[in-house]
Amino acid sequence: MRSVIALAGAILFFALIGPFLAPYDPTAINIPKRLSAPSAEFLLGTDALGRDILSRLLHGARWSLGLAFLISLIGLVVGTVAGLLAALGGKLADWVVMRTTDTFLAFPDLVAAVVIAGLMGAGTWSLIFALSVTGWMRYARVARGIGLSLQSRGYVVQARLAGMSPWSVARWHFLPSLLPSLTVVWTGVFARAILGISALGFLGFGVHPPLPEWGTMLLDARIHMRSTPLQMIWPGLTVVISVLAINLAGDALRDALADKGTAR
Repeated sequence: MRSVIALAGAILFFALIGPFLAPYDPTAINIPKRLSAPSAEFLLGTDALGRDILSRLLHGARWSLGLAFLISLIGLVVGTVAGLLAALGGKLADWVVMRTTDTFLAFPDLVAAVVIAGLMGAGTWSLIFALSVTGWMRYARVARGIGLSLQSRGYVVQARLAGMSPWSVARWHFLPSLLPSLTVVWTGVFARAILGISALGFLGFGVHPPLPEWGTMLLDARIHMRSTPLQMIWPGLTVVISVLAINLAGDALRDALADKGTAR
């Protein structure tokens, strides 16, 4: 478990320091060196404009992973608030929140994100909005379920009898119980956000060129897929490894929490 979590942590760490490790400017065009094979000068080769692929991958980590982190964090806040509102706000609030959640869950995340991004136009902010709107529902369901299960607990009943407001009860008694489960959900949403960003970038709805992002790198490389397949393999492999590591870290964290609960 520790090795998997360490790998996921290393990937996030490289997202922070990657630009400082890049050997070249990721946007510098070098036409004479275009479509170069991997070599001592360019470890992963160059793209159709002669830009160093390794430098673009390292800089792109900040966009792909950084935006995924932000999107999953927005979903965490919105979903937790919505779930607690459903659990504590009465039958009407519960009905409104859960029917809204069911409506969003009726559509595949990526399809809904593509539609929203298409209506708003390409760009970073439309990407963030589209994936945030389609990524909060799982948090809401978990927060509501745990919130409802805690309603009848003795310490919650005593807190209400003592005059604590519903949101004070949620803050001091619900959130500590929610955080472990929401953390596990967050890892899954984080991984899905990486895939969503890359997919929207590949479809042309992502970060504006020439800024490096793994999905837009795939988009740029598709024309030369037959002649220089490594152009697509490197960013695709980076996405796969990142998503796999984060998902495995989430599974390991879930198992650890389950074992801890069993031990108790």
